Amino acid sequence: MLLHAVARGIVYLGIVKRIILALGLAAGMGAAQTPFAQTKTPVIVELFTSEGCSSCPPADNLLARLPRAFPDIEVIPLSEHVDYWNNLGWKDRFSAQLFTLRQQDYGRTLNLQNVYTPEMVVNGAAECSGSDQYSVQREIRKAAEGPKAAASLSMAQAGVVHIVVDRIPPVVKNADVFVAITESNLESLPTRGENSGTRLRHIGVVRNLTSVAHLDTKKSTNYVADAKLNLSPEWRMENLQYVVFVQDRASRKIVGAATLRP
Repeated sequence: MLLHAVARGIVYLGIVKRIILALGLAAGMGAAQTPFAQTKTPVIVELFTSEGCSSCPPADNLLARLPRAFPDIEVIPLSEHVDYWNNLGWKDRFSAQLFTLRQQDYGRTLNLQNVYTPEMVVNGAAECSGSDQYSVQREIRKAAEGPKAAASLSMAQAGVVHIVVDRIPPVVKNADVFVAITESNLESLPTRGENSGTRLRHIGVVRNLTSVAHLDTKKSTNYVADAKLNLSPEWRMENLQYVVFVQDRASRKIVGAATLRP
């Protein structure tokens, strides 16, 4: 279902600054270390969705299938629940204004007249309807091509992840490094709104998303940092995944990513 989002004159840097940090960061630059070898090409698929939208459950289901759809591609699902459906009968407990702002930023970058749910954005470079399996898979294949930054995540110690980014493609002049915490195997049973009485299942729900660094690649194409994770006790550790990704500040294209399960 299409839903016009209110245009906001917010530049990308403003969006980053408005992120409510749930990660206590102890980050620093350092000499690059060799990242772990990646046997599959990582591709980030962001689904902008809402529990209040009756068109979204098929897209949620498709997102759940994508990580198993490619033998040579690691599809990394980020389910980002927008908040502009919350006044239409059902308040989505996973929603946040941050995701609405992020979706609107993509809308401006991709020259869309409006944003909508369900919408999938593949590696920040292309968008399509979240329930259009053919288009989504085609864009994932395209996103896996071309040069990529090497990235890795590892546990430095309990509650602290070690981030390594190396070999950012030369075409990228400025990049943001993001860390996301996602949770899967989540369910809801709305009692109001368009999905009233329908059991909804989610994977890759973004619990926290923050920018940990801004890189000027004229100075360095490498980044090494430790990030202390402030985790909520209500999240189930066995369902969590940590994600790091590198995003071109100009084009919003994601040029590298890695995941880690605690």
